[in-house]
Amino acid sequence: MVTGDGAYIKKLNRRIILQKIIERGFVSRAELAKITGLNKATVSVQVSDLLNENLVKETQLEHHSVGRRPIMLSVNGRAGYVLGIDLDYKEIIYRISSLQGNLIETKTAELDTERYEEVVDILIAEIKQYKDDYADCTYGLVQTIIGVHGTVNNNEQIQFIPRLQWTDKNLKADIERAIDITVSIENTANLSVYAERVYQYPESDNLLGIVLSSGIGAGIISDGSLTKGHDGYAGEIGHMIISPYGNKCSCGNHGCWELYAAEPAVYHMLMKKLDRQYLNYADIKKLLAANDLTTKQIMKNFIHYVSIGLNNMINSYNPEKLIINSELLKLYPNAIKEIEQSLRSSVSIYQKIVLSNLGKDASVLGACSLAIQNFLDVSEVIFQ
Repeated sequence: MVTGDGAYIKKLNRRIILQKIIERGFVSRAELAKITGLNKATVSVQVSDLLNENLVKETQLEHHSVGRRPIMLSVNGRAGYVLGIDLDYKEIIYRISSLQGNLIETKTAELDTERYEEVVDILIAEIKQYKDDYADCTYGLVQTIIGVHGTVNNNEQIQFIPRLQWTDKNLKADIERAIDITVSIENTANLSVYAERVYQYPESDNLLGIVLSSGIGAGIISDGSLTKGHDGYAGEIGHMIISPYGNKCSCGNHGCWELYAAEPAVYHMLMKKLDRQYLNYADIKKLLAANDLTTKQIMKNFIHYVSIGLNNMINSYNPEKLIINSELLKLYPNAIKEIEQSLRSSVSIYQKIVLSNLGKDASVLGACSLAIQNFLDVSEVIFQ
């Protein structure tokens, strides 16, 4: 039996009410009482507190019927802001969102160094600037969440980022020593699948998100919650071995999945076959549009290896929805159909496979949403 004193019950009721305001966008006091089951007096007291704290605002809606215009409640998005950061190999994406989850501004900056100390200095300078830019509101910049393409433990310490060759780095502490702001560090695949649930699939409690980019990672939502494993390292599926005697990986093993199904593998093979020194996303798009046979064959080979890993993941987690975030697969007609045709095992059970609509924004969207959830102290946020 769960018990609590009056303060605990009041805090619980606050969370329930605030979460329903977030979900509905606009909701009246009477509707809050109805959908939460709380009495009108409790709702009134809680709403009064939220209004006094400037976390909630009132809006009197226009209507054309006789009687008093209804007063609706919504989260005061301009009371504070959150910063989501995607720290990737060669680039950093920054996104500022309001407390309603709305985009305020975004920026992508090239990263021309892999040295940890230099990257920390870059992040500190940017976060300080954003903190100053958004200081003129009730709560200012309330939290920064940084997504990294590597392993992060439950204490938010970086264990390993393969592409940057960083090992055992406490990025959170190093930034917080320089700036008075709450910083969190999270794996980008976890943030991406969190964004899928917040923005795309709020009704789904069992999601498997696969990110195919500079590496491969998985975000796992089971029974509505992120699954991180004992130490926080769950989802590092890019280093699942699919070819025991295959190429050597930077992790130390041979034949890891991301050597065959991450974007760099496709680019490397294409440049070799086409005798090109450089290729980008737009180049591959043009080659496919021109029906280049070499490019089509390499993409088919890419899909083959993607399917091998997906088969293993489906058998391991039995997801309701499997969401693949891959810019390259979006270029290839019928990519999902070909993947599904490769999943012929009678025990590979899943409800649906889809390509993500969030793309490269998924990680920063998830970072901002999680920061809003943390600041407002609710169990989840849903933005649609």
